[in-house]
Amino acid sequence: MGVSGNPSSREPNVYDAIVVGSGITGGWAAKELCERGLHTLVLEAGGPVSPEDYSEHVQPYQMPFRGLGHHAQAKAEQPVQRQSSGYDETNRHFFVDDRDHPYTHPVDAPFTWIRGRQVGGRSITWARQVYRWSDLDFEANARDGVGNDWPIRYADLEPWYAHVERFIGVSGSSEGLAQLPDSEFLPPMPLMHVEGVLRDRLAARYGRERVLTVGRVAVLTREHQGRAACHYCGPCHRGCTTHSYFSSNGSTLPAAAATGRMELRPHSIVAEVLFDSATRRASGVRVIDAQTGQSREYHARLLFLCASAFETVRLLLNSRARDTPDGLGNAEGLLGRYVLDHHYGAGASATMPVRQTSCFRQPAERLLHRPLPECPVGDSPASCAATACRAPRCKRAGAAALGDAWLRCGLQGRATERRGEWGVYGSGAAEDLPHADNRLTLDPTVVDRWGVPAACIGRWRDNELAMSRDMAESVAEMFEAARRSDVQPFRYMPPPGHCVHEMGGARMGRTPREGVVNRWNQLWEAPNVFATDGACMASSACQNPSLTYMALTARAAAFAVEALKRGEL
Repeated sequence: MGVSGNPSSREPNVYDAIVVGSGITGGWAAKELCERGLHTLVLEAGGPVSPEDYSEHVQPYQMPFRGLGHHAQAKAEQPVQRQSSGYDETNRHFFVDDRDHPYTHPVDAPFTWIRGRQVGGRSITWARQVYRWSDLDFEANARDGVGNDWPIRYADLEPWYAHVERFIGVSGSSEGLAQLPDSEFLPPMPLMHVEGVLRDRLAARYGRERVLTVGRVAVLTREHQGRAACHYCGPCHRGCTTHSYFSSNGSTLPAAAATGRMELRPHSIVAEVLFDSATRRASGVRVIDAQTGQSREYHARLLFLCASAFETVRLLLNSRARDTPDGLGNAEGLLGRYVLDHHYGAGASATMPVRQTSCFRQPAERLLHRPLPECPVGDSPASCAATACRAPRCKRAGAAALGDAWLRCGLQGRATERRGEWGVYGSGAAEDLPHADNRLTLDPTVVDRWGVPAACIGRWRDNELAMSRDMAESVAEMFEAARRSDVQPFRYMPPPGHCVHEMGGARMGRTPREGVVNRWNQLWEAPNVFATDGACMASSACQNPSLTYMALTARAAAFAVEALKRGEL
Protein backbone atom coordinates (compact mmCIF):
# COMPACT_ATOMS: atom_id res chain seq x y z
CA MET A 1 0.00 0.00 0.00
CA GLY A 2 1.35 3.38 -0.97
CA VAL A 3 1.41 6.65 0.92
CA SER A 4 -0.81 9.51 -0.21
CA GLY A 5 0.06 13.08 0.71
CA ASN A 6 -2.60 14.63 -1.52
CA PRO A 7 -5.48 16.01 0.63
CA SER A 8 -7.88 16.11 -2.34
CA SER A 9 -7.60 12.33 -2.80
CA ARG A 10 -8.88 11.57 0.68
CA GLU A 11 -12.34 10.67 1.89
CA PRO A 12 -13.75 12.98 4.61
CA ASN A 13 -12.25 12.26 8.05
CA VAL A 14 -9.77 9.75 6.57
CA TYR A 15 -6.02 10.38 6.78
CA ASP A 16 -2.75 8.58 6.29
CA ALA A 17 -1.86 9.09 9.95
CA ILE A 18 -3.38 10.43 13.14
CA VAL A 19 -1.27 11.86 15.96
CA VAL A 20 -2.89 12.16 19.39
CA GLY A 21 -1.35 15.09 21.24
CA SER A 22 0.69 18.08 20.10
CA GLY A 23 3.33 18.30 22.82
CA ILE A 24 6.98 17.29 22.70
CA THR A 25 6.40 13.88 21.11
CA GLY A 26 3.23 14.77 19.18
CA GLY A 27 5.02 17.64 17.49
CA TRP A 28 7.88 15.36 16.52
CA ALA A 29 5.53 12.68 15.19
CA ALA A 30 3.71 15.30 13.10
CA LYS A 31 6.95 16.72 11.69
CA GLU A 32 8.47 13.37 10.77
CA LEU A 33 5.30 11.87 9.31
CA CYS A 34 4.45 14.96 7.25
CA GLU A 35 8.00 15.39 5.98
CA ARG A 36 7.97 11.72 4.93
CA GLY A 37 4.87 12.24 2.82
CA LEU A 38 1.88 11.38 5.02
CA HIS A 39 -1.21 13.56 5.28
CA THR A 40 -1.47 13.75 9.06
CA LEU A 41 -4.21 14.80 11.45
CA VAL A 42 -2.99 16.12 14.80
CA LEU A 43 -5.63 15.98 17.53
CA GLU A 44 -5.10 18.21 20.57
CA ALA A 45 -7.45 18.09 23.55
CA GLY A 46 -6.79 21.72 24.48
CA GLY A 47 -7.12 25.00 22.67
CA PRO A 48 -4.82 26.99 20.40
CA VAL A 49 -1.99 29.20 21.69
CA SER A 50 -1.09 32.66 20.39
CA PRO A 51 1.89 34.95 21.16
CA GLU A 52 -0.40 36.95 23.43
CA ASP A 53 -0.60 33.91 25.73
CA TYR A 54 3.13 34.22 26.50
CA SER A 55 4.10 36.53 29.34
CA GLU A 56 7.84 36.16 29.88
CA HIS A 57 8.34 39.92 29.74
CA VAL A 58 5.52 40.82 32.12
CA GLN A 59 6.90 42.30 35.35
CA PRO A 60 5.47 41.60 38.82
CA TYR A 61 4.27 45.18 39.23
CA GLN A 62 2.20 44.71 36.05
CA MET A 63 0.27 41.78 37.49
CA PRO A 64 -2.93 42.20 39.54
CA PHE A 65 -1.52 40.05 42.35
CA ARG A 66 2.16 40.85 41.73
CA GLY A 67 2.84 37.36 40.43
CA LEU A 68 1.50 35.54 43.48
CA GLY A 69 -1.92 34.94 41.98
CA HIS A 70 -5.43 34.93 43.38
CA HIS A 71 -5.08 32.34 46.13
CA ALA A 72 -8.78 31.62 46.56
CA GLN A 73 -9.24 31.17 42.82
CA ALA A 74 -6.18 28.92 42.47
CA LYS A 75 -7.23 26.83 45.45
CA ALA A 76 -10.71 26.35 44.00
CA GLU A 77 -9.78 25.76 40.35
CA GLN A 78 -6.22 24.37 40.36
CA PRO A 79 -5.40 22.91 43.78
CA VAL A 80 -3.12 20.30 42.18
CA GLN A 81 -1.64 22.35 39.35
CA ARG A 82 -0.58 25.23 41.59
CA GLN A 83 1.82 22.84 43.35
CA SER A 84 4.03 22.86 40.27
CA SER A 85 7.18 24.95 40.58
CA GLY A 86 6.48 26.26 37.07
CA TYR A 87 3.01 27.59 37.90
CA ASP A 88 2.42 31.27 38.52
CA GLU A 89 -0.13 34.02 38.02
CA THR A 90 0.83 34.73 34.42
CA ASN A 91 0.84 31.18 33.02
CA ARG A 92 -1.96 29.44 34.90
CA HIS A 93 -3.77 29.06 31.56
CA PHE A 94 -1.08 26.54 30.56
CA PHE A 95 -2.30 24.21 33.34
CA VAL A 96 -5.59 22.32 33.43
CA ASP A 97 -8.58 23.19 35.59
CA ASP A 98 -8.58 20.39 38.16
CA ARG A 99 -12.37 20.51 38.44
CA ASP A 100 -12.70 19.40 34.81
CA HIS A 101 -9.82 16.92 34.97
CA PRO A 102 -10.19 14.82 38.14
CA TYR A 103 -8.10 11.79 38.99
CA THR A 104 -7.85 9.64 42.10
CA HIS A 105 -5.17 7.91 44.14
CA PRO A 106 -5.08 5.70 47.25
CA VAL A 107 -5.57 7.63 50.48
CA ASP A 108 -2.14 6.56 51.72
CA ALA A 109 -0.36 7.15 48.39
CA PRO A 110 -0.76 10.71 47.11
CA PHE A 111 0.17 11.59 43.54
CA THR A 112 0.56 15.04 41.99
CA TRP A 113 -0.47 14.97 38.33
CA ILE A 114 0.59 18.17 36.58
CA ARG A 115 -1.06 18.58 33.17
CA GLY A 116 -1.25 21.09 30.37
CA ARG A 117 -3.88 20.86 27.65
CA GLN A 118 -3.19 23.28 24.82
CA VAL A 119 -1.48 23.20 21.46
CA GLY A 120 2.13 22.46 22.35
CA GLY A 121 1.18 20.76 25.61
CA ARG A 122 3.84 20.94 28.29
CA SER A 123 6.56 21.79 25.77
CA ILE A 124 5.68 25.38 26.67
CA THR A 125 6.43 24.93 30.38
CA TRP A 126 9.06 22.17 30.46
CA ALA A 127 12.47 22.58 32.09
CA ARG A 128 14.36 22.17 28.76
CA GLN A 129 17.00 19.83 30.24
CA VAL A 130 18.11 17.28 27.62
CA TYR A 131 20.44 14.34 28.25
CA ARG A 132 21.22 11.21 26.30
CA TRP A 133 20.94 7.83 27.95
CA SER A 134 23.81 5.35 27.78
CA ASP A 135 23.92 1.57 27.85
CA LEU A 136 24.30 1.80 31.61
CA ASP A 137 20.68 2.92 31.53
CA PHE A 138 19.34 0.60 28.84
CA GLU A 139 21.05 -2.43 30.38
CA ALA A 140 20.25 -1.66 34.01
CA ASN A 141 17.04 -3.70 34.29
CA ALA A 142 18.63 -6.84 32.88
CA ARG A 143 21.78 -6.35 34.92
CA ASP A 144 19.92 -5.94 38.18
CA GLY A 145 17.01 -8.30 37.64
CA VAL A 146 14.51 -5.49 38.20
CA GLY A 147 11.75 -4.90 35.67
CA ASN A 148 12.27 -6.16 32.11
CA ASP A 149 15.17 -5.85 29.72
CA TRP A 150 14.95 -3.00 27.25
CA PRO A 151 14.85 -4.44 23.70
CA ILE A 152 17.01 -1.56 22.46
CA ARG A 153 20.44 -0.19 23.31
CA TYR A 154 22.26 3.11 22.91
CA ALA A 155 23.40 2.23 19.39
CA ASP A 156 19.76 2.02 18.30
CA LEU A 157 19.05 5.56 19.46
CA GLU A 158 22.39 7.30 18.87
CA PRO A 159 21.62 8.47 15.30
CA TRP A 160 18.15 9.60 16.38
CA TYR A 161 19.50 11.53 19.34
CA ALA A 162 21.73 13.36 16.86
CA HIS A 163 18.85 13.89 14.45
CA VAL A 164 16.74 15.49 17.17
CA GLU A 165 19.59 17.58 18.61
CA ARG A 166 20.49 19.06 15.24
CA PHE A 167 16.94 20.33 14.89
CA ILE A 168 16.05 21.50 18.41
CA GLY A 169 19.43 23.05 19.33
CA VAL A 170 21.17 21.91 22.53
CA SER A 171 23.71 24.06 24.33
CA GLY A 172 26.24 22.28 26.49
CA SER A 173 29.80 21.20 27.06
CA SER A 174 31.41 17.94 25.90
CA GLU A 175 32.85 15.95 28.80
CA GLY A 176 33.63 12.53 27.30
CA LEU A 177 31.74 10.65 30.01
CA ALA A 178 30.69 7.14 28.98
CA GLN A 179 27.70 7.15 31.30
CA LEU A 180 26.31 10.36 29.77
CA PRO A 181 27.20 10.53 26.07
CA ASP A 182 27.86 13.97 24.65
CA SER A 183 25.27 15.54 22.39
CA GLU A 184 25.73 17.63 19.23
CA PHE A 185 26.16 20.91 21.05
CA LEU A 186 25.73 24.57 20.40
CA PRO A 187 28.18 26.69 22.44
CA PRO A 188 27.64 26.24 26.20
CA MET A 189 26.47 28.95 28.51
CA PRO A 190 29.47 30.10 30.57
CA LEU A 191 29.93 29.11 34.18
CA MET A 192 29.82 31.91 36.68
CA HIS A 193 33.00 32.52 38.65
CA VAL A 194 31.71 30.81 41.77
CA GLU A 195 30.70 27.78 39.72
CA GLY A 196 34.18 27.59 38.23
CA VAL A 197 35.66 27.63 41.72
CA LEU A 198 33.36 24.79 42.77
CA ARG A 199 34.23 22.79 39.63
CA ASP A 200 37.97 23.19 40.26
CA ARG A 201 37.75 22.25 43.92
CA LEU A 202 35.71 19.13 43.16
CA ALA A 203 38.17 18.17 40.42
CA ALA A 204 41.08 18.60 42.81
CA ARG A 205 39.38 16.41 45.39
CA TYR A 206 37.74 13.76 43.20
CA GLY A 207 39.36 13.96 39.77
CA ARG A 208 37.07 12.48 37.09
CA GLU A 209 35.04 10.68 39.71
CA ARG A 210 32.80 13.73 40.19
CA VAL A 211 32.55 16.20 37.35
CA LEU A 212 30.74 19.52 37.40
CA THR A 213 29.49 20.63 33.99
CA VAL A 214 27.05 23.20 32.69
CA GLY A 215 23.50 21.94 32.23
CA ARG A 216 22.60 20.61 28.80
CA VAL A 217 19.55 22.55 27.69
CA ALA A 218 17.37 23.01 24.62
CA VAL A 219 17.99 26.75 24.80
CA LEU A 220 19.77 28.49 21.93
CA THR A 221 23.07 30.28 22.52
CA ARG A 222 23.16 31.39 18.88
CA GLU A 223 20.62 31.69 16.06
CA HIS A 224 19.52 28.26 14.94
CA GLN A 225 16.93 26.95 12.47
CA GLY A 226 15.56 30.46 12.02
CA ARG A 227 15.07 30.96 15.76
CA ALA A 228 16.81 33.72 17.72
CA ALA A 229 19.38 33.12 20.43
CA CYS A 230 18.17 33.36 24.00
CA HIS A 231 18.25 36.88 25.47
CA TYR A 232 18.11 35.53 29.06
CA CYS A 233 15.00 37.34 30.23
CA GLY A 234 14.46 34.57 32.77
CA PRO A 235 10.92 33.14 33.21
CA CYS A 236 10.95 30.50 30.45
CA HIS A 237 7.98 28.68 31.99
CA ARG A 238 5.71 31.50 30.79
CA GLY A 239 6.44 30.82 27.12
CA CYS A 240 8.94 32.33 24.71
CA THR A 241 7.88 34.75 21.99
CA THR A 242 11.25 34.38 20.22
CA HIS A 243 11.10 30.55 20.41
CA SER A 244 14.65 30.56 21.74
CA TYR A 245 13.97 27.36 23.61
CA PHE A 246 12.52 24.32 21.93
CA SER A 247 8.76 23.88 21.95
CA SER A 248 6.35 22.21 19.56
CA ASN A 249 4.76 25.57 18.86
CA GLY A 250 8.01 27.20 17.77
CA SER A 251 9.68 24.30 15.95
CA THR A 252 8.11 20.95 15.05
CA LEU A 253 4.51 22.01 14.41
CA PRO A 254 5.57 24.86 12.07
CA ALA A 255 7.86 22.39 10.27
CA ALA A 256 4.96 19.97 9.85
CA ALA A 257 2.64 22.76 8.70
CA ALA A 258 5.19 23.91 6.13
CA THR A 259 4.75 20.62 4.25
CA GLY A 260 1.07 21.34 3.59
CA ARG A 261 0.24 17.86 4.89
CA MET A 262 -0.71 18.62 8.51
CA GLU A 263 -4.21 19.32 9.76
CA LEU A 264 -4.30 20.45 13.38
CA ARG A 265 -7.57 20.19 15.28
CA PRO A 266 -7.59 21.67 18.80
CA HIS A 267 -10.41 21.06 21.33
CA SER A 268 -10.41 17.39 20.23
CA ILE A 269 -10.44 14.90 23.11
CA VAL A 270 -9.58 11.39 21.93
CA ALA A 271 -11.77 9.11 24.04
CA GLU A 272 -10.90 5.72 22.51
CA VAL A 273 -8.98 3.94 19.80
CA LEU A 274 -11.25 2.02 17.41
CA PHE A 275 -10.10 -1.56 16.82
CA ASP A 276 -11.02 -3.73 13.84
CA SER A 277 -11.13 -7.36 14.97
CA ALA A 278 -11.06 -8.62 11.38
CA THR A 279 -7.78 -6.95 10.44
CA ARG A 280 -6.33 -6.86 13.98
CA ARG A 281 -5.53 -3.21 13.34
CA ALA A 282 -6.78 0.08 14.72
CA SER A 283 -9.11 1.77 12.27
CA GLY A 284 -9.14 5.21 13.87
CA VAL A 285 -10.25 7.12 16.96
CA ARG A 286 -13.42 8.45 18.53
CA VAL A 287 -13.11 12.11 19.44
CA ILE A 288 -15.21 14.31 21.72
CA ASP A 289 -15.38 17.98 20.81
CA ALA A 290 -14.30 19.74 24.02
CA GLN A 291 -16.53 22.73 23.29
CA THR A 292 -19.73 21.07 22.09
CA GLY A 293 -19.49 17.60 23.62
CA GLN A 294 -20.33 15.98 20.29
CA SER A 295 -18.53 12.82 19.17
CA ARG A 296 -16.91 12.20 15.82
CA GLU A 297 -14.74 9.48 14.34
CA TYR A 298 -11.53 9.93 12.36
CA HIS A 299 -9.82 7.11 10.50
CA ALA A 300 -6.26 6.42 9.42
CA ARG A 301 -3.90 3.60 8.57
CA LEU A 302 -1.41 4.76 11.21
CA LEU A 303 -1.89 6.05 14.76
CA PHE A 304 0.71 7.72 16.97
CA LEU A 305 -0.26 8.08 20.63
CA CYS A 306 1.62 11.05 22.09
CA ALA A 307 -0.84 12.37 24.66
CA SER A 308 1.68 12.14 27.57
CA ALA A 309 2.44 8.92 29.42
CA PHE A 310 -0.57 8.65 31.67
CA GLU A 311 -3.05 10.09 29.19
CA THR A 312 -1.90 7.55 26.59
CA VAL A 313 -2.31 4.70 29.09
CA ARG A 314 -5.71 6.06 30.12
CA LEU A 315 -6.74 6.19 26.44
CA LEU A 316 -5.66 2.60 25.82
CA LEU A 317 -7.42 1.36 28.96
CA ASN A 318 -10.57 3.09 27.79
CA SER A 319 -10.32 1.50 24.32
CA ARG A 320 -12.47 -1.49 25.18
CA ALA A 321 -14.25 -3.62 22.63
CA ARG A 322 -15.34 -7.24 22.26
CA ASP A 323 -11.78 -8.33 21.46
CA THR A 324 -10.14 -5.90 23.91
CA PRO A 325 -12.38 -6.02 27.02
CA ASP A 326 -9.60 -4.82 29.34
CA GLY A 327 -8.24 -2.17 27.02
CA LEU A 328 -6.22 -2.18 23.83
CA GLY A 329 -2.77 -3.65 24.47
CA ASN A 330 -3.76 -5.31 27.75
CA ALA A 331 -4.04 -8.97 26.76
CA GLU A 332 -1.17 -9.86 29.11
CA GLY A 333 -2.38 -7.59 31.91
CA LEU A 334 0.62 -5.24 31.62
CA LEU A 335 -1.17 -2.06 30.55
CA GLY A 336 -1.05 0.52 33.32
CA ARG A 337 1.63 -1.30 35.32
CA TYR A 338 5.23 -0.29 36.06
CA VAL A 339 4.49 3.43 36.08
CA LEU A 340 7.41 5.64 37.05
CA ASP A 341 8.45 9.18 37.92
CA HIS A 342 11.64 10.73 39.27
CA HIS A 343 11.93 11.65 42.91
CA TYR A 344 13.85 14.65 44.10
CA GLY A 345 14.07 17.23 46.88
CA ALA A 346 16.98 15.90 48.94
CA GLY A 347 20.34 17.63 49.09
CA ALA A 348 22.18 20.28 51.01
CA SER A 349 22.71 24.02 51.16
CA ALA A 350 25.82 25.96 52.12
CA THR A 351 27.63 29.25 51.75
CA MET A 352 30.75 29.76 49.68
CA PRO A 353 33.01 32.70 50.49
CA VAL A 354 34.25 33.56 47.00
CA ARG A 355 35.52 37.09 46.34
CA GLN A 356 33.61 38.17 43.26
CA THR A 357 31.84 41.34 42.21
CA SER A 358 28.41 40.61 40.80
CA CYS A 359 25.85 43.09 39.54
CA PHE A 360 22.94 40.67 39.39
CA ARG A 361 21.28 37.82 41.25
CA GLN A 362 21.18 34.79 39.04
CA PRO A 363 20.08 31.20 39.64
CA ALA A 364 21.70 28.45 37.64
CA GLU A 365 21.64 24.68 37.29
CA ARG A 366 24.71 22.53 37.01
CA LEU A 367 25.19 18.78 37.01
CA LEU A 368 27.70 16.75 38.91
CA HIS A 369 28.52 13.18 38.03
CA ARG A 370 29.26 10.69 40.76
CA PRO A 371 29.81 6.95 40.20
CA LEU A 372 27.85 4.81 42.62
CA PRO A 373 29.30 2.15 44.88
CA GLU A 374 27.86 -1.33 44.74
CA CYS A 375 24.90 -1.78 47.03
CA PRO A 376 25.52 -4.46 49.65
CA VAL A 377 23.29 -7.48 50.03
CA GLY A 378 20.87 -6.75 52.82
CA ASP A 379 17.66 -7.74 54.53
CA SER A 380 15.83 -4.64 53.43
CA PRO A 381 16.10 -2.07 50.68
CA ALA A 382 16.92 0.60 53.21
CA SER A 383 20.16 -1.21 54.10
CA CYS A 384 21.70 0.10 50.89
CA ALA A 385 23.53 3.41 51.24
CA ALA A 386 21.83 4.65 48.10
CA THR A 387 23.40 7.45 46.13
CA ALA A 388 21.49 10.06 44.20
CA CYS A 389 19.93 9.55 40.85
CA ARG A 390 21.07 6.63 38.67
CA ALA A 391 19.93 3.43 40.36
CA PRO A 392 20.98 1.96 42.88
CA ARG A 393 18.79 -1.05 42.34
CA CYS A 394 18.25 -2.19 45.91
CA LYS A 395 16.22 -5.34 46.46
CA ARG A 396 15.42 -7.47 49.49
CA ALA A 397 18.13 -9.90 48.48
CA GLY A 398 20.94 -9.61 45.99
CA ALA A 399 23.57 -7.06 45.12
CA ALA A 400 22.74 -4.09 43.01
CA ALA A 401 24.78 -2.89 40.09
CA LEU A 402 27.16 -0.06 39.58
CA GLY A 403 25.64 3.08 38.19
CA ASP A 404 26.17 6.80 38.03
CA ALA A 405 24.54 9.76 39.67
CA TRP A 406 23.65 13.27 38.69
CA LEU A 407 23.14 15.98 41.24
CA ARG A 408 21.53 19.24 40.28
CA CYS A 409 23.38 22.14 41.82
CA GLY A 410 21.80 25.55 42.02
CA LEU A 411 23.82 28.63 42.78
CA GLN A 412 22.24 31.77 44.13
CA GLY A 413 24.24 34.96 44.35
CA ARG A 414 23.78 37.29 47.29
CA ALA A 415 26.14 40.02 46.14
CA THR A 416 24.99 43.19 44.40
CA GLU A 417 27.90 45.33 43.21
CA ARG A 418 29.85 44.35 46.27
CA ARG A 419 32.01 41.48 47.39
CA GLY A 420 30.26 38.87 49.47
CA GLU A 421 29.36 35.24 50.04
CA TRP A 422 27.32 33.09 47.71
CA GLY A 423 24.49 30.88 48.89
CA VAL A 424 24.51 27.52 47.13
CA TYR A 425 22.42 24.39 47.14
CA GLY A 426 22.54 21.01 45.48
CA SER A 427 19.81 18.41 45.12
CA GLY A 428 19.32 15.17 43.24
CA ALA A 429 16.83 13.86 40.69
CA ALA A 430 16.70 10.12 41.14
CA GLU A 431 15.39 6.96 39.58
CA ASP A 432 12.26 5.05 40.53
CA LEU A 433 12.37 1.30 40.20
CA PRO A 434 9.69 -0.41 38.07
CA HIS A 435 7.18 -2.29 40.21
CA ALA A 436 4.14 -4.12 38.83
CA ASP A 437 1.97 -2.69 41.60
CA ASN A 438 2.92 0.89 40.74
CA ARG A 439 -0.14 1.10 38.61
CA LEU A 440 -2.57 3.31 36.72
CA THR A 441 -6.15 2.05 36.42
CA LEU A 442 -9.49 3.58 35.49
CA ASP A 443 -11.57 4.76 38.42
CA PRO A 444 -14.91 2.89 38.33
CA THR A 445 -16.98 5.89 39.44
CA VAL A 446 -15.12 9.13 38.64
CA VAL A 447 -15.24 10.67 35.15
CA ASP A 448 -13.94 13.94 33.75
CA ARG A 449 -16.08 16.77 32.43
CA TRP A 450 -16.58 14.91 29.14
CA GLY A 451 -17.52 11.57 30.67
CA VAL A 452 -14.17 9.84 30.16
CA PRO A 453 -13.20 7.60 33.11
CA ALA A 454 -10.56 9.18 35.34
CA ALA A 455 -7.19 7.67 36.19
CA CYS A 456 -6.23 6.25 39.57
CA ILE A 457 -2.47 6.33 40.31
CA GLY A 458 0.08 6.16 43.16
CA ARG A 459 3.18 5.42 45.21
CA TRP A 460 6.79 5.69 46.61
CA ARG A 461 8.68 2.67 47.98
CA ASP A 462 11.57 1.87 50.31
CA ASN A 463 14.30 2.07 47.69
CA GLU A 464 13.37 5.62 46.74
CA LEU A 465 13.32 6.62 50.41
CA ALA A 466 16.81 5.17 50.88
CA MET A 467 18.09 7.04 47.85
CA SER A 468 16.66 10.26 49.22
CA ARG A 469 18.66 9.90 52.43
CA ASP A 470 21.86 9.33 50.54
CA MET A 471 21.30 12.25 48.18
CA ALA A 472 21.38 14.61 51.14
CA GLU A 473 24.53 12.99 52.49
CA SER A 474 26.26 13.02 49.09
CA VAL A 475 25.67 16.71 48.41
CA ALA A 476 26.77 17.68 51.92
CA GLU A 477 29.94 15.62 51.49
CA MET A 478 30.85 17.39 48.26
CA PHE A 479 30.14 20.83 49.67
CA GLU A 480 32.41 20.09 52.61
CA ALA A 481 35.10 18.80 50.25
CA ALA A 482 34.81 22.09 48.33
CA ARG A 483 35.57 23.97 51.58
CA ARG A 484 32.10 25.47 51.96
CA SER A 485 30.76 26.68 55.27
CA ASP A 486 27.42 26.28 57.01
CA VAL A 487 26.60 23.02 55.21
CA GLN A 488 22.98 22.03 55.90
CA PRO A 489 21.58 18.74 54.51
CA PHE A 490 17.86 18.75 53.74
CA ARG A 491 15.24 16.24 52.67
CA TYR A 492 12.04 17.43 51.10
CA MET A 493 10.40 14.60 49.19
CA PRO A 494 7.20 15.68 47.48
CA PRO A 495 4.67 13.08 46.34
CA PRO A 496 5.22 11.14 43.10
CA GLY A 497 4.29 13.12 40.03
CA HIS A 498 5.64 16.38 41.38
CA CYS A 499 8.75 16.06 39.18
CA VAL A 500 6.44 15.94 36.12
CA HIS A 501 8.45 13.11 34.60
CA GLU A 502 5.74 10.45 34.62
CA MET A 503 6.68 7.38 32.60
CA GLY A 504 5.67 3.79 31.98
CA GLY A 505 2.34 2.02 31.86
CA ALA A 506 2.78 0.75 28.29
CA ARG A 507 6.39 -0.31 28.52
CA MET A 508 8.61 -1.56 25.74
CA GLY A 509 9.44 -5.27 25.76
CA ARG A 510 10.99 -8.03 23.69
CA THR A 511 7.80 -10.13 23.69
CA PRO A 512 4.08 -9.49 24.34
CA ARG A 513 4.56 -11.03 27.78
CA GLU A 514 7.23 -8.47 28.65
CA GLY A 515 5.82 -5.29 27.21
CA VAL A 516 2.85 -3.51 25.69
CA VAL A 517 4.93 -2.17 22.76
CA ASN A 518 7.83 -3.69 20.84
CA ARG A 519 11.26 -2.23 20.07
CA TRP A 520 9.74 0.05 17.41
CA ASN A 521 7.07 1.36 19.82
CA GLN A 522 4.32 -0.66 18.08
CA LEU A 523 1.54 -2.15 20.15
CA TRP A 524 1.90 -5.90 19.99
CA GLU A 525 -1.89 -6.20 19.72
CA ALA A 526 -2.30 -3.52 17.03
CA PRO A 527 0.90 -2.99 15.02
CA ASN A 528 -0.37 0.16 13.29
CA VAL A 529 -0.57 1.89 16.68
CA PHE A 530 2.62 3.46 18.04
CA ALA A 531 3.02 4.78 21.60
CA THR A 532 6.11 6.99 21.65
CA ASP A 533 5.67 9.26 24.65
CA GLY A 534 6.73 8.43 28.21
CA ALA A 535 4.27 5.53 28.38
CA CYS A 536 6.75 3.28 26.53
CA MET A 537 9.53 3.62 29.11
CA ALA A 538 10.67 0.39 30.80
CA SER A 539 12.83 2.25 33.34
CA SER A 540 13.36 5.87 34.26
CA ALA A 541 17.14 6.26 34.70
CA CYS A 542 17.84 9.61 36.38
CA GLN A 543 18.12 11.98 33.43
CA ASN A 544 15.33 14.26 32.28
CA PRO A 545 13.59 11.97 29.78
CA SER A 546 12.27 14.26 27.04
CA LEU A 547 15.24 13.90 24.66
CA THR A 548 14.81 10.13 24.72
CA TYR A 549 11.08 10.50 23.99
CA MET A 550 11.86 12.68 20.97
CA ALA A 551 14.48 10.28 19.63
CA LEU A 552 12.15 7.30 20.05
CA THR A 553 9.37 9.17 18.26
CA ALA A 554 11.52 10.16 15.27
CA ARG A 555 12.85 6.60 15.02
CA ALA A 556 9.37 5.08 15.21
CA ALA A 557 8.00 7.47 12.57
CA ALA A 558 10.73 6.55 10.09
CA PHE A 559 10.06 2.84 10.68
CA ALA A 560 6.29 3.28 10.40
CA VAL A 561 6.39 5.11 7.08
CA GLU A 562 8.63 2.47 5.51
CA ALA A 563 6.43 -0.33 6.87
CA LEU A 564 3.38 1.47 5.50
CA LYS A 565 5.00 1.72 2.05
CA ARG A 566 5.71 -2.02 2.14
CA GLY A 567 2.05 -2.72 2.89
CA GLU A 568 2.81 -4.18 6.33
CA LEU A 569 0.49 -1.82 8.20
